[in-house]
Amino acid sequence: MKMAEQISEVDAAITSLNEVHSDATVPRNVRTQIESISNVLKEDTEMPIKINKALNQLDEIANDVNLQPYTRTQIWNVMSMLEKLG
Repeated sequence: MKMAEQISEVDAAITSLNEVHSDATVPRNVRTQIESISNVLKEDTEMPIKINKALNQLDEIANDVNLQPYTRTQIWNVMSMLEKLG
């Protein structure tokens, strides 16, 4: 996969995370984690490192018992997007 394609996939993942972040039904602690993940994806580090960090944090969120099923599905979709890049 070309670098430009990777960057646009990361941008798409960040956009999806922003949608989850702006959802008022998402618990505050999860929104805070999502903000952190977005920042990780925007870092100027190597792609595999960013993706790995983000996937680890997303996995923690996906296992949060307070998460709505719809939100969990959104998180899994973002994880799928990032796993393609990994």
